[in-house]
Amino acid sequence: MPSAPGTSAPHDRVPHGPAAHGPDPHGLVRDHTVYSCVMGSRAFGLATEDSDTDRRGVYAAPTPLFWRLDKPPTHVEGPRPEEFSWELERFCALGLASNPGILECLHSPLVERLDDTGRELLALRGAFLSRHAHRTFTGYAEGQHRKLRARVRSRGEMRWKQAMHLVRLLLSCRDLLRAGELVLDAGPYRDRLLAVRRGEVAWAEVEAWIARLREEADGAASGTPLPAEPDRARVEDFLIRVRRAYV
Repeated sequence: MPSAPGTSAPHDRVPHGPAAHGPDPHGLVRDHTVYSCVMGSRAFGLATEDSDTDRRGVYAAPTPLFWRLDKPPTHVEGPRPEEFSWELERFCALGLASNPGILECLHSPLVERLDDTGRELLALRGAFLSRHAHRTFTGYAEGQHRKLRARVRSRGEMRWKQAMHLVRLLLSCRDLLRAGELVLDAGPYRDRLLAVRRGEVAWAEVEAWIARLREEADGAASGTPLPAEPDRARVEDFLIRVRRAYV
C-alpha cells in the first residue's frame, strides 16, 4: 500500500482491480512505465534508517486498449511494495487540478525510470503549476491538521511523522508561491523537521509553526509569479501526441 496520509501529499487511493477481460494492471506498470521516481521521506531529504521506499510512476497504456469496453485502469498499486502508478491521462488531469501529490511527483530528485515520453512529461512540469496550488496544498494541510488535533483530543496521542510532513508541505507551498518553483528537499529546515518527527518539539510550538506558515503562504499567494491557470493546451497536445504514437 502507498504510505499513510501525511507521509506525502494525496493521490488516488481508490482500490482498483483488473476488469474480467481487461489488461493485466501489473503488466502495464512493468511494460509501459514512462516515468517512475522515489517519493516520501527519501525525496524530501528526511529519510531515517527505518524509512520505506515509496515509489510513484506513470504508465502510458497502448491506445488500442481504450477502444475496448474494458478500459485500462486509471491507477495501479504494486507490483512492488509501496508502489503506486497512474495512467498518463489520469496523471495529467490530476496535475492540471494542482493535486499536490502529482506536482511533487513531477519534481522528485530521485528518478528511477525515464524514457523519451517521460522526458517530455518532465519538460512540461511547469505547465501544471498555477495559483490553484495555494488552495490545494493548504486545503490538504488543513485536513491533516484537523486529523492530528482530533487524535490528540480523543486518544492523547500524536503522530509526529505526520506532523513533520504537514509542516514540510506548508514550507513547500509557501516557497512555491514565493518563487514559482517547487522544491522538495527540506534543505535548511531538515534538522528542525526531524526534531519534530522525533517528538522533540512541543505540539504547541509545532502548531504555532503551522499557523505562521499558513499566514506566510496566504501572503505569498497575493504576489505569486505563478500563472492564474495551468497551461492546459500544452498538456493536452502532449497527451494527444502520445496517444497517436502508441497506436
